[in-house]
Parts: sequence; structure tokens; C-alpha cells
Amino acid sequence: MKPYKMRNNEVIHYHFMLLPTIALLAVFSIYPTLGSVMAFKYFDPVAGIWGSPWAGLDHFKMLFQIPEFKQITINTITISLIKIILNVSCALAFALLLNEIRKKWFKKSVQTIVYLPFFLSWVIMAGIFKDFFSVDGLINGALQRLTGGEPVMFFTSQFWFMIIIYLTDVWKGFGFNAIVFLAALTSINPNLYEAAEVDGASRWNKLIHITLPSIKPTIVLILILSLQGILSGGFDQIFNLYNPLVYPVADIYDTYIYRMGFQNNQYEFATAVGLFRSAVAFLFIWVSHWLAEKYGDYRLF
Repeated sequence: MKPYKMRNNEVIHYHFMLLPTIALLAVFSIYPTLGSVMAFKYFDPVAGIWGSPWAGLDHFKMLFQIPEFKQITINTITISLIKIILNVSCALAFALLLNEIRKKWFKKSVQTIVYLPFFLSWVIMAGIFKDFFSVDGLINGALQRLTGGEPVMFFTSQFWFMIIIYLTDVWKGFGFNAIVFLAALTSINPNLYEAAEVDGASRWNKLIHITLPSIKPTIVLILILSLQGILSGGFDQIFNLYNPLVYPVADIYDTYIYRMGFQNNQYEFATAVGLFRSAVAFLFIWVSHWLAEKYGDYRLF
């Protein structure tokens, strides 16, 4: 074994290669967190963050007293949980079906097509979906030709708006998870299937007794790691699609923080909400990694 000093000299150039990334991280991620002190101050634009008088925990007390707090908490957790369940279940079902296809060119083509929406911005996607689901859009036009009824107000109806949120999120993101599941499916020993065929097992029996148990660690791992984003809810998607009529069902932490900070100019209160959200999110990250290590045999740190 080489001495520690010699091994350190051999890899020191890798450490220097990390310096630009560490510098960017410090400037754009670590330094801005110092502004979180605004959550504990009565912000005065003239005096600046550090010259403003201290407010103690007043903004956090206000957060727990506002009527919107309960609603945005329920909305954020509900929307995130339903998105996680739909994304994982749809991706798993799609991967299992695609894995049964034997023509490789068709399989790869479909895999590429469903993966493409993952790279599109929600700004672009929101514009497309607004055109599709508008009063005189493609969907309402087709419905009116079929039923002859009145156009559906998809973006002002709380029910239909949430349906659009869930469906478009699955459409955009399930391709990525499907690739992860397909990679897990390729790692299953084919001898297991051959032995099952000799014993007369049907496709359903092979799915239940070989395929799903073999990829169970991957399924558990994806579900557990998804928990760390349970307080995000998908700001880009909701912000670009929602309107005041659907606030009761679609307003989440991130959209509320944006409105308080940039539209109502309550910078210190918005910072307090953001700090509270980050603290709870950090707790979820810690719990998800503990669960991932315990049940998925996976360690990130």
C-alpha cells in the first residue's frame, strides 16, 4: 500500500479541478443564504438587511396565525404525494410493458420519445397546454363536436385544473423513471425466467414471483428518495398554469412565497416562510436518506 502522502500527491490535481465548482457554489448557493437573517428583522430598504431592526420570531408567529398556512400546507403535501404515486406507478407499468417488446428498434424509439418531454421547460409546456385546454382550444373543440355541449373551463374549475396538473406532470416526467426501471429489469437473471417456463409459469406468474421481487429495491429507493421533494410541489408547473380562481386547491409554499415576496413586497415574511419550508424539507431529506439506507441499501453521504 502506498504511503498516504504519496497517494495524496497523485490525486491533488483532482482537488484543484473542483475549485471552480466550489467557488460557484459558494457565490451562488452559500453566500445568498446569509440573507435568511431577514426573516428575523423588520426590513428597512434604506437601512439594508444588516441595519434593519430585529423582529425576533414575530414573522414565524405570524406564519402560524395566517388562515392560508393550513391550506398551503395541505395543498403542498397532497399535490406532492399524488404526483409521486402517479409518476412511480405509471413509469413502472410502462417499463414492464415496454420490456415485453422484442423488437429493439421499436423499443428504443418509444423510450426516446417518452423521455423527450423531460427536457422541455414548464414555460413552454404551459403555453402549449393553455392553448390545448382553452375555451376555443383543441380539446374543447373536440368535446363540443362530440357532445354538442358548452365548453369546459379547464383552468378555472378547481377539479379540472388539478386533473390537468397531475396528468401533465406524469406526461412530462414518467419517461425518466421508466428508464431507471428498465435498467433494473435488465439486471434480472434470465435463467430465472427459463426455469419458470420449464415449470409452466404464465407471464403473470413470472411478473408476480420474479420481476417485481427482483426490482423491489429500485422501486422502494425511488419512492423513498422522492420524499425529500414533498414540500416542493412543482413550482414551475403550477406557477405557469394557475390563477386566483384555483388558489384554494393549487396554492403551495413556493407560489405563496413568490406572491408575498415579489408581489406584496413582504420580503421578511416571505423569507420566514421560505426558511420554515427549508427546515422541514431538510428533516424530510434526513428521514428519506435514513429510510433509503435501511430499506434500499443505499447511501448518498
